[in-house]
Amino acid sequence: MRRSVLTGTGSALPDRSISNAELAERIDTSDDWIVERTGISNRHIAAEGETTSSLATLAARRALEAAGLAPKDIDLIVLATATPDQTFPATATQVQNNLGCNGGIAFDVAAVCSGFLYALGVADSMLRTGMANRALVIGSETFSRILDWEDRTTCVLFGDGAGAVVLEARDETGDAPRGILATRLHADGAHNQLLFVDGGPSTTGTVGKLRMKGREVFRHAVVNLAQVLQEVLEDAGLTIGDIDWLVPHQANARILDATAKKLNLPSEKVVMTVAQHANTSAASVPLALDVAVRDGRIREGDLVMLEAMGGGFTWGASLLRV
Repeated sequence: MRRSVLTGTGSALPDRSISNAELAERIDTSDDWIVERTGISNRHIAAEGETTSSLATLAARRALEAAGLAPKDIDLIVLATATPDQTFPATATQVQNNLGCNGGIAFDVAAVCSGFLYALGVADSMLRTGMANRALVIGSETFSRILDWEDRTTCVLFGDGAGAVVLEARDETGDAPRGILATRLHADGAHNQLLFVDGGPSTTGTVGKLRMKGREVFRHAVVNLAQVLQEVLEDAGLTIGDIDWLVPHQANARILDATAKKLNLPSEKVVMTVAQHANTSAASVPLALDVAVRDGRIREGDLVMLEAMGGGFTWGASLLRV
């Protein structure tokens, strides 16, 4: 069976990092308050000249290096972001030009924190149907540009960064085939006002700022993430005990702990990077995945579950054998 096999990962973070203590000098908050409610200690913030496309390009180059490929080997780029460089054209086309692999397919996907899962699903479909052979799937964000830095309930939660993976279509056989095994995606627009940006080209003509009702988002996240994970396991004919690693969206340590508890999944199987990176939206899952691959936790043959939920609401999960 033709499957989308992960052959390389990469990530990129802005040079500048901001600790909770530094934030506390600007707004009415404290390190204890942030850590207790979110588990976040640090976040990276893009400097002038650092953009969604520049971070994405760096993450992509590192993923290509890990895969042993050159940019010319890529014929598909799907980039997930809620903070594009421009309203149009797609930021993916800028990354394509930066890499020098012009001429293939390149486009953006907008599903906020679930964006990477949506992008992965789209790329997987295109690879399995033969529309492309090798893909870069990227999540990249500069959320610091849409934060209200006077709102302590939201500005402490987010950071900037990028993560990327290389997928290659291969014919996989045997009892333990590598590649993406199952993916489920969902959306429910009824919850728009719980997590959104109060601007846009066709409404206000402005970029707007992020707004969130955190308690309600938390409640929906735990239920939706646990449900979609079970759906994917059923599709793959597996159980929670078969999973080697869960790489969830790094929104809030309390959400991650609650989801793992609801699933009876040991905490040591959950990859958590939220303390150092905060919530990097669409970059969150691939960034955490790259960290766990490079530090040796995730190895070839492991069953890895990726999952995320974001504004929209959108949510999804994907199971792959790396």
